[in-house]
Amino acid sequence: MSYQMAEDLLERRGVSLDSIAEIVYILQSVYYPSLTQEECLSSIKSVLNKREVQYTLMTGIALDELAEKKLLPQPFQAVMEADESLYGADETLALGITSVYGMIGLTSFGYLDKIKLGIIGKLNDDKGSIHVFLDDLVAGIAAAASARIAHGHEGAKVYPHVTGTE
Repeated sequence: MSYQMAEDLLERRGVSLDSIAEIVYILQSVYYPSLTQEECLSSIKSVLNKREVQYTLMTGIALDELAEKKLLPQPFQAVMEADESLYGADETLALGITSVYGMIGLTSFGYLDKIKLGIIGKLNDDKGSIHVFLDDLVAGIAAAASARIAHGHEGAKVYPHVTGTE
């Protein structure tokens, strides 16, 4: 697996890196007004360069595609077709991506999973395909890229001076 294969997998399923960058920008531009789309895209590429992210993406997309072809055993096939709300393996898999960058990644993922921002909502609402895993994986990538920006931003390293007289 490679970065290029990961990007190709996403593209094949209708997800551009730019669509993920839009989400990252929305999450972080409030805190870093000078943030650019290019910085968001660069952060996404860094996340996708991690081998464990590539393998996670490959696994989730393969399961979605097998479900679309009706090749999964029952009752798993029915669970995937219904996008069963109590089935949590999709979120669990995506959390592996977010954990690379700590708690901020986790909280951002929870937020994105709830509000279904941008391409995440489009994937979730697409009735012509099965994206049980993909919508969560995209949220995981966006959350990790967002957390990566937060961790690496200069402002994150500056703390107010405490005088001890308060």
